[in-house]
Amino acid sequence: MKPKVAFRSATFSLFFMLAAGVAAFGQTPTIEDRLAKAESALSSAQTSGDNAWMLVCSALVLMMTGPGLALFYGGLVRKKNVLSTMMQSFILMAVVTVLWAVYGYSISFAQGTPYFGGLGYLFLKGVGGDPNATYAATIPHQSFMIFQLMFAIITPALITGAFAERMKFSAMLAYTAIWATIVYFPLAHMVWGTNGLLALPALGGKINALDFAGGTVVHISSGFSALVCAIMLGKRVGYPRSPMTPHSMVLSVIGACLLWVGWFGFNAGSAVAAGKLATSAFVATHFGAAAAVIGWLLVEWLRLGKPTVLGGISGAVAGLVGITPASGFVTPMSALAIGFITGIVCFFSVTELKKRLGYDDSLDAFGVHGVGGFTGAILTGVFATKEINDVFGGNPVGLLEGNKMQIVNQLIASGIAIAMGMIATFVILKVLGLVMGGVRVTGEDEVQGLDLSQHGEEGYNLDLDLASSSRTGIFFDDTAFTAAPEPISE
Repeated sequence: MKPKVAFRSATFSLFFMLAAGVAAFGQTPTIEDRLAKAESALSSAQTSGDNAWMLVCSALVLMMTGPGLALFYGGLVRKKNVLSTMMQSFILMAVVTVLWAVYGYSISFAQGTPYFGGLGYLFLKGVGGDPNATYAATIPHQSFMIFQLMFAIITPALITGAFAERMKFSAMLAYTAIWATIVYFPLAHMVWGTNGLLALPALGGKINALDFAGGTVVHISSGFSALVCAIMLGKRVGYPRSPMTPHSMVLSVIGACLLWVGWFGFNAGSAVAAGKLATSAFVATHFGAAAAVIGWLLVEWLRLGKPTVLGGISGAVAGLVGITPASGFVTPMSALAIGFITGIVCFFSVTELKKRLGYDDSLDAFGVHGVGGFTGAILTGVFATKEINDVFGGNPVGLLEGNKMQIVNQLIASGIAIAMGMIATFVILKVLGLVMGGVRVTGEDEVQGLDLSQHGEEGYNLDLDLASSSRTGIFFDDTAFTAAPEPISE
């Protein structure tokens, strides 16, 4: 190419590039463009924040079952049953997950009848990364699904406290799997699912019950089912003659602390967004638990002369149960009242009521979860306010605001949960008893302990060879090995 031609070509190219740059520079974005871009960025940030919050809450709720509930229950039984008790919580983390993935989520949250969902989400079909605007518009549908799974896991695990130390492992698996299918999944749909019978107006419910995080769905259903289990399986060998004290309060305290922390995910996560409602539920949860500890210990101290550690952690769990249905509807001061009342009511339930009726609810699943859940459900209808959650479009929410019918709705929802849990449990145990040759272990296996008889393992292997230890330079005080005789039931 000749130099003059090349120079002209380069000059033309440079001019064209400069002209294009000036034109582009001159295209200043309009206000509408800037607002749209800002809204898009804000929406993306909100979606990311909400999703991160919900994934953390899902992990917190799973932690409530394992290790929280496993440690709490495990410490309360005798040492020969610690592994079997913890295993009951652990195995449900696996079993319920599979049921949920195959059909449980669909029965709970797919479009269906007022009583149970359809098959639209069978095998999690259509449950992916896009949000489901009906349930949670700012997080992936899968995030909502996995969060709700953690509730389904812990609910049947709560029941195991009633029949601890005496139910066959195989029977426990069959019972909890069937119970989750015919009680929990349909009840979750009734309260939280689209067009559910007991759902809020936004979901098209006919009887608008207030249950923010599971007072009815989780605690009432499991607690009253636990009562039927305790009665039908009968008392443990030696109960109440032989002492059956917790073998490790340390484990139970650790478990209770994990439950307390995990409950923030349970309740605050039920806002399904990282906003002010989640904060309100978080505060209410903590206040309810704290007030219940005070209420339980105060009555225990006055009646029995000493405040016990067992009473303290039982009060905390009772308060957490009581505040669960109310956490997204009440003020902090109302949360204190609900927790305090629930703690006192549950104390009398596990002492006076249990003694008078004579049933053996091993770990007080009914006294804490059944009674606590029912108390919380009714008090939710009393203290709920539109100031916190305007679920009725500006109309009064709770009794104190002037909505007298809400107490009726709470009673109806509680009654349905109680009936479903108790009737289903009775039928399931009767059928399993016939099919499996009984659901309870033999007397010999019970005396031996379920760790060995059901799993062939022991929770503790603390036999020490003193002679060998002394040769290695480790010295022991002989008095450290002086122990009281084991109870007969051991």
